[in-house]
Amino acid sequence: MIYMILFLISFVLTYLIKSYAIKKSLIAVVNERSSHNIPTPHGGGIAVAITWFIGLFYLYYINQIDPTLFTALMFGCIISVVSFFDDMYELSAKLRLSVHSCVAVIGIWVMGGLNVIDFGLFSIENPIITNIFAFLLIVWFISLYNFLDGINGYAGSEAVFLCVAGFILFGGNHFIVLAVSVLGFLFWNYNRAKIFMGDVGSTLLGYNVAIFTLYYANFESSNLWIWIVFFGLFWFDATVTLIRRKLNGEKLSQAHKKHAYQRLTQAGWSHFKVTNYAIAINLLLFGIVISVSNIFVAFIVTLILLLSTMLFIDKKKAFN
Repeated sequence: MIYMILFLISFVLTYLIKSYAIKKSLIAVVNERSSHNIPTPHGGGIAVAITWFIGLFYLYYINQIDPTLFTALMFGCIISVVSFFDDMYELSAKLRLSVHSCVAVIGIWVMGGLNVIDFGLFSIENPIITNIFAFLLIVWFISLYNFLDGINGYAGSEAVFLCVAGFILFGGNHFIVLAVSVLGFLFWNYNRAKIFMGDVGSTLLGYNVAIFTLYYANFESSNLWIWIVFFGLFWFDATVTLIRRKLNGEKLSQAHKKHAYQRLTQAGWSHFKVTNYAIAINLLLFGIVISVSNIFVAFIVTLILLLSTMLFIDKKKAFN
């Protein structure tokens, strides 16, 4: 029952935010980075964030979430607040990065750091190295989720997939809470979006994914790679695109439309088709994890799948 209530809260809040944004002309204008061509209200991520934190407090109240995980996730509120003001006033990149970095450090400290990075043939247990890795992972996941929130339903459907996959493999009602929080918004965003998520939602989702990754990695080192496989569609696109732009000598802070999903829309694919294509890839990633017993082999298979997908997209729309 509580999950239906949370879904309705997210659903109604998104509608109210959409109506308010239209009334106050809080519209995402079309620019050089946009994959849409119609000015659309933004800020729907506020509904996701509010519903998510209500749900988290409820789980904590009924003792259905580890206090350590609860505390680490709650610090995502800072990211949401700063991102809200960024959506409104366009804060400097240095300020945003500083906040993300501080919250990353706090999140790592709350969880007691990352214990080990297991590469199969060898592992790294040096806390300096593992925690630097954890820090970079959190900051990168926050940023890349924001980068890949660009077309209808894309960021939201990715979050729902990760929640469903996480719940199936690890249990935990926090996954259900996050899923219904996103689904209430996704109703208004999935096809022919009536409102966008905005940084307030995308950065929070990136932080949550990073915290889930590190938290479960401390229970079993191989879980780190499971989450990296699950999140492969996003981090692979963002990382490869960043590297390719760097090799091209481009200014990395400059707005662009070179991510794989953006190039597919430029090739004529609708947002709906690209998002559904991404869902299919995610289902394949889930299938790899549950069917390949060795997670490191699963990771290699994942890289082959994602590289093949990127080459397919390059043929549709060249990276230049």
